[in-house]
Amino acid sequence: MSRVKDRKQRRVKMKRRYRDAVRGTANRPRLAVYRSLRHVYAQVIDDDRGVTMVSASTLGKETSDGTANCEAGKRLGKTIAERAKEQGVETVVFDRGGFRYHGVIRAIAEGAREAGLKL
Repeated sequence: MSRVKDRKQRRVKMKRRYRDAVRGTANRPRLAVYRSLRHVYAQVIDDDRGVTMVSASTLGKETSDGTANCEAGKRLGKTIAERAKEQGVETVVFDRGGFRYHGVIRAIAEGAREAGLKL
């Protein structure tokens, strides 16, 4: 097995373990983050109903500059927080999706906090 597959399997295993502890409700939905090589995606999800309430990514017009760096992550966090507040969401549970809490993932959380969303 190659090192890349081994790393991916480890991340998926950690994600499943982490998801067992993190669950979103209607009062406190889950802010799920996914990072690919080029872009970052964020969703606010109500797990009770199985509905995505709000979503944003670095593919969007207001957050796009063609990169997935920390600056783009911070803009994405602010955008997702503003959209969530429009839907009446004040607090969320942060689901980092098995990724380490640093770099872009951390920037998304910080941007969401700066925009007034409670994590």
